[in-house]
Amino acid sequence: MTRETLAEVLEEIARLLELKGENPFKVRAYRQGAEVVLGYDGDIVALAAANDLEGIKGLGDALRDKLHELATTGELQFHKKLRAEFPEGLFELFDVSGLGPKKIKALFETLEVGSIADLKAACDADKVAGLPGFGAKTQTKILEALQQRESFADTFRLGTVTSLVDDILEALRDHPAVSQVAVCGSFRRAKETVHDLDFLVATKEPAELCRYFTTFPIVKSVIARGETKTSVRLDNGIQCDLRAVSNAEFPFALMYFTGSKEHNVAIRQRALKHGWSLNEYALTPVEGVAPPPEIHDEPGLYKALGLRYVSPELRENRGEIEAAETGDLPRLVELSNLRGTFHNHTNASDGVNTLEEMAEAAQELGLQYLGISDHSKSSFQARGLDEERLTDQIGAIRELNKTFSGFRIFAGSEVDILKDGSLDFDDAMLAQLDFSVASVHNVFTLSEDEMTARICRAMESEHVTMLGHLTGRLLLKRDGYAVNHAKIIDCAAETRTIIELNCNPMRLDMDWRWWKRAKDKGVLCSINPDAHATDQLQFLHFGIRLARKGWLSKEDILNTRSLAEVEKFLKTPKAKR
Repeated sequence: MTRETLAEVLEEIARLLELKGENPFKVRAYRQGAEVVLGYDGDIVALAAANDLEGIKGLGDALRDKLHELATTGELQFHKKLRAEFPEGLFELFDVSGLGPKKIKALFETLEVGSIADLKAACDADKVAGLPGFGAKTQTKILEALQQRESFADTFRLGTVTSLVDDILEALRDHPAVSQVAVCGSFRRAKETVHDLDFLVATKEPAELCRYFTTFPIVKSVIARGETKTSVRLDNGIQCDLRAVSNAEFPFALMYFTGSKEHNVAIRQRALKHGWSLNEYALTPVEGVAPPPEIHDEPGLYKALGLRYVSPELRENRGEIEAAETGDLPRLVELSNLRGTFHNHTNASDGVNTLEEMAEAAQELGLQYLGISDHSKSSFQARGLDEERLTDQIGAIRELNKTFSGFRIFAGSEVDILKDGSLDFDDAMLAQLDFSVASVHNVFTLSEDEMTARICRAMESEHVTMLGHLTGRLLLKRDGYAVNHAKIIDCAAETRTIIELNCNPMRLDMDWRWWKRAKDKGVLCSINPDAHATDQLQFLHFGIRLARKGWLSKEDILNTRSLAEVEKFLKTPKAKR
């Protein structure tokens, strides 16, 4: 039993209750309970087993009893009875973009849709379009979402597999025959999504390591097993490959299996110009050419080729080799550079934790400041704040700040950008804030030109500090709406508006491919977790990885600045920043 299992059961109960049309407050209690379980600092599984959960905020009597039953017996009768009322495949429908509990309930009750296959058949038969609240457009969008879902079947988000990678690396290090271990591939390059995971070990017993790899409890099946390479499929469906090499071969294999293919090709061509042949095992001279220097690690390999070390995140053949030759590679940002962050939510809107709890969690991470930006009134589905509630929150933040030393909460709002580019609050309200994050949360179907103009108009406001999740994408679930990134970046540069790197692993938006252009234009980045619970402040780790992939240095990022520097920045009119 793990905390993830406890939370998963509570979340599933919330979905089941939604499908039954239960009281929304009851649904919210289970959903909030799941977040509390995931975010609790202590061993909540042990506490649940010992029936010692009293006093944990967000867990009432009923939830505490259910968690105790689940932790001690491995199942929950209430959950089992709820599940029995619905077909097993129904929960797959929640992964289809555009389908919420109400629509899923209607599909199930009217058309007996209980699985992805049922849904596709109903759409193909043109039955969905006739349902109240659906229509032909909705049916078409569902079919598009199903097609997209099928294309993503073997793809996984970076955030989904990170803890898994850490566990596998730890297990490999535990083997006494392993001297070096690393993860390679697109994961090491910090791609936002990955198709598989590549692991590399240096060992004198390759066959033993290949056998050992197949014995991990999370391995569902063995695809292939050899003397130096093994491929397995894990319980979650992802393929993992292990390659075992010698210590001497390790730096060459590490670079080769990290990729990208395009980077490797360019590096091999450079080696050939030196008269050396480079592969995954060695750098060897052709006949009559002096041998390369002895190489013990990746930096030594790049140095032998006349290059500065290229960090894995940059290895996409997008100018990094030329920059490594001329010494123009940036000194990439590191997690230790962060001093604070913006765009975070509390339970005043759709967050889980209180203002005080979010502030405490930020301080525990060593941050000097935290920006709170609950949703604005138009985001009614997220319990957005109106002017009165926002004014009350500003007052509460001011009072709470009096209790801190060396830490500050900045009062903000994630203010909706309305269809015409105007903002959800007027200037008088926005002027009372320390900052604002302007985001699009509805009307995603505008043309690229219309959406770009909408966002640019919002950036022209003196009171818009930064743009939130630029394209609104949800990785592997929903494509972003159409925007012209180049024009948005140019407008941000002109209006001195920050663009956030929303590091929620579902978003990772603005996309890393555009950050170098933003950097060159002088547009500041803010790495923001979009945290809706205390534990989601940890998303900053993903933000750093993607910022590095976007060529960003400490100087390119607002929230690497000290509290005093940020206070001064936010008080300065946009035109003078």
